[in-house]
Amino acid sequence: MTELKRAGAQDAQIIWQMQREAFSELFEKYQDYETSPATEKLERTQQRLTDGSFFYYIIADGEKVGAIRIVQQDNCKRLSPIFIMKQHRGKKYAQAAIKLAMQIHGEHNWELETILQENENCHLYEKLGFIRTGRIDRINERMDLVYYKKD
Repeated sequence: MTELKRAGAQDAQIIWQMQREAFSELFEKYQDYETSPATEKLERTQQRLTDGSFFYYIIADGEKVGAIRIVQQDNCKRLSPIFIMKQHRGKKYAQAAIKLAMQIHGEHNWELETILQENENCHLYEKLGFIRTGRIDRINERMDLVYYKKD
């Protein structure tokens, strides 16, 4: 069973370490020094935990398997970031976490971006009803960000 547990400012160090580890392979693959969560400073994670957004641990069978952050602005919800630790991937925890977040924060008016070259990520979001907006930003010669929305 998957559940979400709200994280607070006291969780910054743990979430920051988990995030750096979870995104390290993508960082190595794409060498994205500008936007990779693997290169963020601890202070950025601390800020995200106190800026009014919602950061949750993704818990499965009592274990922290990842995290998800929801930013609510007016009527729109933004998913950024979501990650599952390497040893827990492929078990549908991300899908379950997004569904739980939608139960908590509402089914409509969501947006996110992900790496265009990561087909599994794109498939996950499309399976959950997200639609490409048509916007694609080139980050470097290896990587593009593709934008999604769910009305």
